[in-house]
Amino acid sequence: MPRRDHFHSVSRIGPVQIGTRRDQYGRTRHAAVCTAENCGWSSDYATRPAAVLAARTHRCRAT
Repeated sequence: MPRRDHFHSVSRIGPVQIGTRRDQYGRTRHAAVCTAENCGWSSDYATRPAAVLAARTHRCRAT
């Protein structure tokens, strides 16, 4: 059975959501994901400020 990702501390900046999770090695990772239709952009970061910066500077191609 695959392991589920459980995100906490989820926030939103424009169309981008930022969530915090633990990876398979127990490290805290921060994911930034664009929720716009047909965008598909997402990325993992080691620090929350890096994820917030990516969310603020993301230019969505779908809109």
